[in-house]
Formats: sequence, C-alpha cells, structure tokens
Amino acid sequence: MGRESKTKNQKRARAAAQQRAQEQFASVPHSFVFHRGRVGRSLQQLILDVRRVMEPFTASTLQVRKKNSLKDFVAVAGPLGVTHFLVFTKSPTNVNFKLVRLPGGPTLTFKVTQYSLIKDVVSSLKRHRMHEQQFTHHPLLVLNNFGLQQMHVKLMATMFQNMFPSINVHKVNLNAIKRCLLISYNADSQLLDFRHYSLRVVPVGASKGLKKLLQEKFPNMSRLEDISELLAKDINLSESEAEQDGTHNILELPQVYAGRGNMKAQQSAVRLTEIGPRMTLQLIKVEEGLNQGNVLYHSFILKTEEELRAALARKEERLRLKAERRRRQEADVQRKKEQREAHRKQSLAGIKRKQQQGEDGDSGAEDPGMPEDQDPANQSDDDAEYYRQEVGEEPDADLFPKSAKRKPGPPCSPQPSKRLRPSQPGKQPASRKAKHRRPPGQLQRGGRSPREADRNSQRPGQQKDPRRPKGRGQQRGARSPKPKGPRHPGQQGTKRGPRLPGSKFKGPGKPGLRRKQAAQGKGGRQRPRAPKKGQH
Repeated sequence: MGRESKTKNQKRARAAAQQRAQEQFASVPHSFVFHRGRVGRSLQQLILDVRRVMEPFTASTLQVRKKNSLKDFVAVAGPLGVTHFLVFTKSPTNVNFKLVRLPGGPTLTFKVTQYSLIKDVVSSLKRHRMHEQQFTHHPLLVLNNFGLQQMHVKLMATMFQNMFPSINVHKVNLNAIKRCLLISYNADSQLLDFRHYSLRVVPVGASKGLKKLLQEKFPNMSRLEDISELLAKDINLSESEAEQDGTHNILELPQVYAGRGNMKAQQSAVRLTEIGPRMTLQLIKVEEGLNQGNVLYHSFILKTEEELRAALARKEERLRLKAERRRRQEADVQRKKEQREAHRKQSLAGIKRKQQQGEDGDSGAEDPGMPEDQDPANQSDDDAEYYRQEVGEEPDADLFPKSAKRKPGPPCSPQPSKRLRPSQPGKQPASRKAKHRRPPGQLQRGGRSPREADRNSQRPGQQKDPRRPKGRGQQRGARSPKPKGPRHPGQQGTKRGPRLPGSKFKGPGKPGLRRKQAAQGKGGRQRPRAPKKGQH
C-alpha cells in the first residue's frame, strides 16, 4: 500500500515539474537567426555561430529556403513563441545585421564592420575551454557603457536585455551560469563590440601546486626534497599557469560552485576565456514596426521637423488609400455574393414554377393528338423534306421510319459518268478538262488549225521519228486512240494479260493503269512536226 502511494506521488511530482518547465520555457524570449538573400560561406558559418551563442532558446536547425519570405517567418513565430529575429544580409559593399522585435517592432539595423568565427578565435588560443554542457543554459548578458541619455543608446540597451531571460539575483543558481556575453559601446567611435566568453571559477589563496593537486594534475616533483616545498613555493611551474588574479576578478561565493575548492563564503576568482564569435557593429538606423515604418533615428541622414511632418503625412495618406481600397474590395465581394444568392433564388423559383405548370398540364388537359385530316405518311415526308432543306443531307432510315423514299424529281439529262467509256474508232474520247480546250476554229502556233495539224501528223506512210522519246504518247490534253475493252463483267472485249517483265502496263484490276492513262491524258495536243523532204 505504501509503495503504491509512493509511486503515485512520484508521478504527480514529475508531471508538475514538467508543467513548470514548459511554462518557464514558454515565458522566456526565443529567437530566429537566419539570412535573407544570397550570402557567402563565411557568413553562413557566422549565422551558425550566432545561433550557438543564443542557445538553448533559439532554433538551432532552422532551415531557410529561397522562396521563404519574411511573412512566412512571422506567421510561424507566433505559435512558437518567438520574440526576436536576428537577420543577416549581404550587399556588394558590406554585411548588415537587423535585430527585430516581434510582433510590433522596432527594428534596429547595424553594419557589421568586422567579424571573426568561432574556429578563428579558438585556433588563436593556447588553451580553450568549450564543451557541450556550457550551452545547456543561456549566457549571462553584460552591457558596458550604455548609461548615456541618448534615445538610440537606451533603445539598444533595452533590445539587448530583452533578448535573454531576466535573472533574479536572489534566486539564481550559480552553477547554471557557464557563459558570458559582453556588449560594449564606444561613444567616441559609436561602435559596439560583441564578445562571447566561457566562464570558470577557481579558488584563491592556495599555491599553484596545491591548485594542481586539487585539479588532479600532478606536477613534476623530482627536484623537490619535501612535499612542503610544493605547498609553500611556486617551483617548476610554467609562466602560462601563473595567471594574475586581483581585486577585479576575486569575490566571495554566496553558493557552492562546481569545482574543487569552490566552497561557500570562500574567496574565488572568476576567469573568462573567449570562445567566439566576435563582431564589431555600427548602428545605422532605428525604424518603427516590423522592418517598415517611420525612421526614428538615422546615423547619416538628419531631417528637419518640416521634412518629418511631410514624411508622416505621406505615410498617413498611403495608409488611408490602402484602407479605402480594402473597404471597396470588401463591398464588391459582398455585392457579388448577394447577386449570386439572388440569382440562385430566382433560378430555384423558375424551376419550381415549371414543375407546377407541367403537373397542371398533365392532370387537366388531354393530348389532342394528330389532326384527323392529316395523313401520317405525309407528315413524315414533310419532316424529311424539312431535314433535307435545313441540313443538306439525306436523313437516316431510322430517323423518320414512316417516311417513304424521296419522290423522284422532274426528268433531267443524266450526268456523265466519271468512268472512261470505250472510244469508237475515228473519234477521240472527251477530256476531263474539256472546258479548257481551245475552240475548234482557234489556231495553234505556226498558223495551222488543230484539225489540219492532226491530218498532217497522221499521213499514211509516214515513218516514226527516232528522236521522239518512247512512252511519251500525245502531249497534255490528248487521249490514247487505242480502244479500251468493257469494264463490267458480261460485256464483250479483250482482257489484258498479266504484267510481263519490262512491260509498262499492269494486269487487270491494277490501279496503276488508270493513273498512268490519266497522267498521259493530262497533256494538251501534240505539236505537229513539219513533213520531211519527199513526203506529202
């Protein structure tokens, strides 16, 4: 029974501790450190180093894409409790750093005149102290020379203080302070020095040898005759180990601090080791709002009161026009919505009215049907005729099933068939392009009529000109005088045999013969040749 109650109490205590931790984590400020635009490799590494400084209350693995805009980060910052943006940008001449307070501003723009990465700072030290346990707690912020009465200096101090959780000096745990962030302002040069240190506490009042024994580091005692010499004298110690302590770093510990010899109410020295990164900043301007608004301070441009009032009036006019456009847009959206709703109601009323009219017609009235004096066949014929007139084509058989075939029209001359008919001897077949032929009385070149030219070209006893090319036949427009046999089965006529090797004619049923004959008949009349000597 007692064991079960103990387990329940442990669960309640654990749940309460987790709830307190979540509330405490949500109450402290959080930050995003990212860049905008194209930056170099060294600047990307500087962004990672600044994220290291802002741990653990920052997004250490924040992924930034090219298509992300500042509005995307603002939309995500609200649910995550992010209060500050540290934005780095790069121009062709310098590197800029913007410190933004969410959600309403202000925005401080700095110029990064110099910077050094963590790897550069650590490589320059002979001994460095940096481990992962130092980054489990936020650093201790130290502001130097920010007590001036200038407005922009006070604003910078407030912005830097709000970046980190506040510390209650009466309840703070000294073991949670492992790092220190120093921001120093130089009023003459108006530059800020950004430095990051690792903090270490060592006891004071013991000799160097005793400190080594307390730190589990045994010095070389081969030259000593007694152990008392190690405790009383600083023998055989290097110069780097003999660090100078004084009133500037010696204090009395109010609590027990981690480390051998750091007891409560004992003298201990606080030592700082720089771990980077370093930055030298110059304030350029202070703006209202989130990266847009009135310029409250500018280090290079000074405006008079009239210019400030004119700029304020222009901004108010832009805001007024923007609100007017927004109001007009909302009114247009509401008007279109009402029109769509009215049209929808009107359409539904029309559909309902049609349905009521259809029900009334079906219930009260009878179908008058077809008039008695009208023949159904005539009605179908009229429909088919109307279809022919409107469409220009014959209707399908199943479209008007009762309609008879189209009545034959008045007798007319039959159209000539496109098929070639067998020509009678002594007569040339009509050409397909007969309308392009010359009239019978028109003369050809040379002053002779076509009939005379044909008669001269067909004189008996005339020998064939050997220079005349084979297979050419008459020229364009002339038909072959060779009679053709009938095409339809059952008719008398000669039938051509199969095509022989080397022959230019094809067998029966081949489509090439028709094309060849048509090609030969496309030419005109053959120009007659002059008779040779001795021929009449």
